[in-house]
Amino acid sequence: MSIITGSNMKRIPDIMVSVRQLFGIDSDLQVPAFSKREGHIPDIDEAYIFDRATTLAILAGFAHNKRVMVQGYHGTGKSTHIEQVAARLNWPMVRINLDSHVSRIDLIGKDAIVLKEGKQITEFKEGLLPWALKNPVALVFDEYDAGRPDVMFVIQRVLESEGKLTLLDQNEVIRPHPAFRIFATTNTVGLGDTSGMYHGTQQINQGQMDRWNIVAALNYLPPEQEIDIVLARVPAFKTDEGQKDIAAMVRMAGLTRKGFINGDLSTVMSPRTVINWAENLQIFEDIDYAFRVTFLNKCDEMEKAVVSEYYQRCFDRELLQTAE
Repeated sequence: MSIITGSNMKRIPDIMVSVRQLFGIDSDLQVPAFSKREGHIPDIDEAYIFDRATTLAILAGFAHNKRVMVQGYHGTGKSTHIEQVAARLNWPMVRINLDSHVSRIDLIGKDAIVLKEGKQITEFKEGLLPWALKNPVALVFDEYDAGRPDVMFVIQRVLESEGKLTLLDQNEVIRPHPAFRIFATTNTVGLGDTSGMYHGTQQINQGQMDRWNIVAALNYLPPEQEIDIVLARVPAFKTDEGQKDIAAMVRMAGLTRKGFINGDLSTVMSPRTVINWAENLQIFEDIDYAFRVTFLNKCDEMEKAVVSEYYQRCFDRELLQTAE
């Protein structure tokens, strides 16, 4: 990964922006930002609605080089929240999903055989972590509590305030770029999967958790805000009838979330699912069929009766009686 090179590596934030003006949040906080969009800067989603507490936590990470972890149920928009803050600050951002396939070698790097001047030589190819440390990048570890133990101990090295990384094989100490920032998203705050909802998550030792300076909790948005988001994404429903349908769809999503939290469902409707449902309704012009192909067909057979009951509460009709 070498898109940010040369003069870009020397880039530092060159302007200060008002949180009140840029994010519409009542705060006097001023945050450093870049005046130009270069490199790995996320696209701005103009319809995005920011949660005040979570946004302030993320902005503190950017402004004061704090390690920020965002915790919440899946589908609440944890990664997207960080992404949209970075987009408005013109701050390059890279996401790494810490699934079981990400290894220590992926993060640090490895020796590789390369061809130079017609000869095969062994050369060290740095991984994502050394690369990110050297660049003006916000590094986001998604599914942080699913990381392998060997990977977590590598990350622990850069969670200190100075965040130096020592590459023993290369006799090199990497000092982080002044504009390097680090974030994480997690479902369980490092306590492991005590509910049975997030298989594959691990407990994170408290020594590492203590190195995260700020932990923000992000829950699902209030129904009114979620309706506004869906209507912004699918403006064709900005009619009286369309808004009634969207409101019922958001109520349906809310019931699946309660069922998920209570252990009645293993699949949950995120705001993204509701948007997909609305978009599919435009395609098929049948709200029941659009629901089936968007969400119901993803559910366990044993749970479809529960989902159908939720559907009847929201739409006052039996979903299972409709044609397959």
